[in-house]
Amino acid sequence: QVQVVESGGGLVHAGGSLRLSCAASGFTFSSYSMLWYRQAPGKERELVVSIAIDGTMTNAADSVKGRFTISRDNAKNTVYLQMNSLKPEDTGVYYCVAVYWGTHVWGKGTLVTVSS
Repeated sequence: QVQVVESGGGLVHAGGSLRLSCAASGFTFSSYSMLWYRQAPGKERELVVSIAIDGTMTNAADSVKGRFTISRDNAKNTVYLQMNSLKPEDTGVYYCVAVYWGTHVWGKGTLVTVSS
């Protein structure tokens, strides 16, 4: 079964850190670009950051530059999102997406709540 499953969300105080994980299965992970999206309450879903198949981080939103880092471990079929210096506006559901040409595989999301 082709799927990606996010984990690692939770409640954290402003200034804290969280690391999200996204475990992939059912497809050749190393051939897919991986993206993290988020959706804040009452707002549209937005692209947070992505990572290419060669491990290059791309497309980081201005709001997370210098605070969030994406990485991948192809041996474990997993992509990570390290989030530091979290702010209340980072609150939302974070989604992992695997992309290969026209194919998009979305996870169900993990909730991150940052309290002030």
